[in-house]
Amino acid sequence: MGDHLIEENYRKAKAKEAEHKKFLGKIKQKPPKNFDQTMQEIHDEVFERVDCLSCANCCKTTGPLFTQKDIERLAELFRIKPSQFIEKYLRIDEDNDYVLQSVPCPFLGADNYCSVYEHRPKACREYPHTDRKKFYQINHLTLKNTLICPAAFEVVEQMQKTFK
Repeated sequence: MGDHLIEENYRKAKAKEAEHKKFLGKIKQKPPKNFDQTMQEIHDEVFERVDCLSCANCCKTTGPLFTQKDIERLAELFRIKPSQFIEKYLRIDEDNDYVLQSVPCPFLGADNYCSVYEHRPKACREYPHTDRKKFYQINHLTLKNTLICPAAFEVVEQMQKTFK
């Protein structure tokens, strides 16, 4: 997915943002029966179609939160102290969390492969959180993610068809 397709996804998601917000709000007020199970099926089906390696927009534009475990795991991988890892790659944000000093992610290759994939932060493993239980609890985040991630956009579109 080239930059033009990322831009196209942003335009589509922006155009549907108000509709998506209203729809997700209804789901939150009254979650359908078997919601988590159906969401898992939607998530799996969308991720069979969407190739993250053709996009990697999340890695290019947003930085994950790093937990202490993430920091320790990656420091061990690089054979440096956690404090050295923090100094080299991270900063503390306004919420007092460790995040990347800059984006794109320094571990993202030109081929969109992650050089620390097996050791990547928990936030990266879980992104865009569309298979999370009680998914309707993170609507604000989901709306933001539809603007970044074509798969998140597709998940919400599929939800609209499924939960009419």
